[in-house]
Amino acid sequence: MKTKIVKIENENLLDKALIEAATILKDGGLVVFPTETVYGLGANALNSKAVQSIFEAKGRPQDNPLIIHVANKNIDFLVSEITSFAKKLMDKFWPGPLTLIMKKSDIVPNVTSAGLETVGIRMPSNLIARQLIESAGVPIAAPSANLSGKPSPTTLESCVEDLKGRVDFIIGGEMSKVGLESTIVDCTVDPPCVLRPGGITLEMLKTVDERVYIDSAILNNMNQNEKPRAPGMKYRHYAPNVPMKIISGDLDNIVEYINKMCQEYRNNSIKVGIIATEETKNSYSYGIIKSLGTRKDLNTVSYNLFNTLRSFNNEDVDLILGESFLEEGIGIAIMNRLKKAAGYDIIKV
Repeated sequence: MKTKIVKIENENLLDKALIEAATILKDGGLVVFPTETVYGLGANALNSKAVQSIFEAKGRPQDNPLIIHVANKNIDFLVSEITSFAKKLMDKFWPGPLTLIMKKSDIVPNVTSAGLETVGIRMPSNLIARQLIESAGVPIAAPSANLSGKPSPTTLESCVEDLKGRVDFIIGGEMSKVGLESTIVDCTVDPPCVLRPGGITLEMLKTVDERVYIDSAILNNMNQNEKPRAPGMKYRHYAPNVPMKIISGDLDNIVEYINKMCQEYRNNSIKVGIIATEETKNSYSYGIIKSLGTRKDLNTVSYNLFNTLRSFNNEDVDLILGESFLEEGIGIAIMNRLKKAAGYDIIKV
């Protein structure tokens, strides 16, 4: 398949290339596009054949549901019910990095929802994404625009690396501002439940309903026999090309332990990559060291996380050691992604 690649600036929302991409979507093709979370791989959410091609292009497990992206809050045709809680979240956080799980209408194909009676819907804040959806005139089903299991893409270059030759069109924009996939909240249960943490934190959600809680499956490795209720719950994701371990505990102990491990690896000629932060990057004397950002502002860490994981694929390392983060605020989402990237290989010190 020949893939057309075009970069578009926010001020050129009526660019003829964007209109061309919208036509491809409407006609059943695949288009990669930027959002504020990560880049998405989109198809007409109401076209079963088009949606099926998403799974084929990504190598995505068939039981992993997709998220429908919309350009406005007029979603009644996609769902059978909008709860009062869902309405409050839409009013407060849309457009933005928040996906709401609701009971789907009959118009949504089973392939889009992975056979579930519910579907995730979100309204991205990225202007290119919304203009693309509006121009296509159809809701867009879109998981992250990467090969299944790899780190999600936050740049045009990462999308091209994974999906050139697998999709019809790739639209480039700026680097994704959030850097993590959207928060997912199940609005069909009472009390409401977070199925995937993201840029909209638990603390932010509790300002709408203090009873909101996080599903325990997020913090632990999900049983492979279970059916995922939302994207990203079941399968290993975000993995670099080499094994990865997360070192968890007090920061001073983490640094000491990583240095001790690195000495052993060095003695055995094992090449190591280290995922550090601004506060610790100068504490290591061996290995390829990359800083995610500062612990004083974890938004910098979420912004750089996937790009950093991907960058190690271009380095000569045999394994990666990563520092852990406090699981509060957006730190919950960061640790969720790191745990999955490491296949839950965590050493507590």
